[in-house]
Amino acid sequence: MVEDGDKVCWKKKSIFFDLEYWKYLPVRHVLDVMHIEKNVCDSIIGTLLEIPGKNKDGIAARLDLLNMGVKTDLQPEYGERRTRLPPGPWNLSRAEKREVCNSFYGMKVPEGYSSNIKNLVSLQDSRLLGLKSHDCHTLMQQLLPVAIRSVLEKPARYAITRLCFFFNAICAKTVDVSKLDKLEEDVVVTLCLLEKYFSHSFFDIMVHLVVHLVREVRLCGPVYFRWMYPFERYMNNDVLEHSTTAIYLPTS
Repeated sequence: MVEDGDKVCWKKKSIFFDLEYWKYLPVRHVLDVMHIEKNVCDSIIGTLLEIPGKNKDGIAARLDLLNMGVKTDLQPEYGERRTRLPPGPWNLSRAEKREVCNSFYGMKVPEGYSSNIKNLVSLQDSRLLGLKSHDCHTLMQQLLPVAIRSVLEKPARYAITRLCFFFNAICAKTVDVSKLDKLEEDVVVTLCLLEKYFSHSFFDIMVHLVVHLVREVRLCGPVYFRWMYPFERYMNNDVLEHSTTAIYLPTS
C-alpha cells in the first residue's frame, strides 16, 4: 500500500513482485492488442452513435468537465422537463448518424475479409449491434475512416483517423524497426488530439494502453505473434462455455 498524504493510491500489490526475477523483466504483462483494439473501437462507435451502455458521454461526464474547470460550455442545461446536453465535437446529428450507418450498410468487402457488416447495422435506430473482435478489427483498420469522412468536425475526424492508421501500422505483418520511434511519437500526439476534442470520460484504461503497444512491438516482435485470435479460434464454443478460468493451449 502506497500513501500520498492522506490519500491511498494503491490497495494491493501483485504477488508476482515477490519473485526475484520479476523486477528484471522488460515486459511483465503482454498486452493483448485484439481486445485493446476492440474496446477502443466500441468506445468510439458507442460515443459517436450514442449507443446505450457504450457511450462515453452523459450528464455525469459533463459534470466532471465542469468540476475540472474545462470545456465549461458543454455543461448540462437543466429545463423543466428534461436536461439538455450541448453538442460537443464528438456528437453527430441524427442525419449524420444515418449517413454513417448507411455507409456501413452499403459496404461490400471481398469474401473472407470480414463478416457481413450489413448484418451489424440497425438503420431503424442508427446503431451498430453485435460487433465481434474481428469486426472491430476491420472497422478500425479500414472501414471507420471511410464512414466518417464527411461527418464530424474536421479536428475530431482527423484525430480518429490518425488512431485508425496507428492500429493499421501496428498490426502489420512486417514492421520497420527504424520507424517505431516515429510511430510512438505519433500515437502520443494522436491521444493528445483525442483528449483535446473528446470528453475526459472517453479515456479509460484501454485507451491509455495504446501508448505502450509500440514498446511491446520493439521488445516482443510483431503483434500477430501475440494476440488472441489463434487461441480463440482453437478454443471452441464448448470450451468457452464450460471453462471460465482455464486456458487451453494447443499441444505439439
